[in-house]
Amino acid sequence: MERVLSDEALAQLMADDVPFGDLTTDLLINGNQPLRIELGARYEMTVSGVEEVARMFEIKGATVTVHQQSGATIAAHQPILTAHGSAHALFTVWKSAQVLMEWMSGVASAAKRMVDGAQGIPVACTRKQVPYTKVLSVKAVRSGGAIMHRLGTSESILVFAEHRQFNPLDPQEMIAFLEQRSPEHKAIIEVHCVEDALNWAQAGAAVLQLDKFSPADIAKCKAYLVKHQLSTKLGIAGGVTPENITEFTSAGADLIVTSYPYYAKPKDVQVRFFES
Repeated sequence: MERVLSDEALAQLMADDVPFGDLTTDLLINGNQPLRIELGARYEMTVSGVEEVARMFEIKGATVTVHQQSGATIAAHQPILTAHGSAHALFTVWKSAQVLMEWMSGVASAAKRMVDGAQGIPVACTRKQVPYTKVLSVKAVRSGGAIMHRLGTSESILVFAEHRQFNPLDPQEMIAFLEQRSPEHKAIIEVHCVEDALNWAQAGAAVLQLDKFSPADIAKCKAYLVKHQLSTKLGIAGGVTPENITEFTSAGADLIVTSYPYYAKPKDVQVRFFES
């Protein structure tokens, strides 16, 4: 996968962690000593952030060999990346690189679990990333095989109850208005009960986002759509996890909308140093 952070952003990441050099390394190790560092998976994981970490080592003058690209699912103890360079360079990058890859791989691995559980139904991750992590979060969920629900509010239409609260148009009028004013966008309507969902489906909504619906209520909506030959798609949002995702997909989901991967536990990246 492509790298998503610039050299300047990566340099700042390292500067935040090592603003005036690594004091411990400076005291105990000859900074010019040639070393090799190996990053690998301690346990099975879907890896992400490899390209960013490789570039961090290169910025500090190390030579890098990449064994796994972001998006690869690897077994425990498989190598991910090896770098050769001075002790000063490798120790400067070490912790920043490890933390970045561990966090991104945690997100990617959680996304992969959701995708695997969905059994072919698309898993779309929301725009609810931890603030200031958007570019890395988007890469991480894509590494796990998920897609983006929407990148932000500027380029997509998602009509919440809060929007409808202050607009007098009924469902048919609102859908017609949105299609006329923004014909290149497909409006998504979020609903909170079966009755509301069926009203919007009858009005011609292309996509309904069913917020916190039970599998039983999803099945009711799906049966109605099939019976009346309506083309409305059902996106399921809220309460979906890797443990229960098959219940929602089996009930009739066309799309799973989730923020779950963003809050996953980081994966454990094993780091080993050797004399070069």
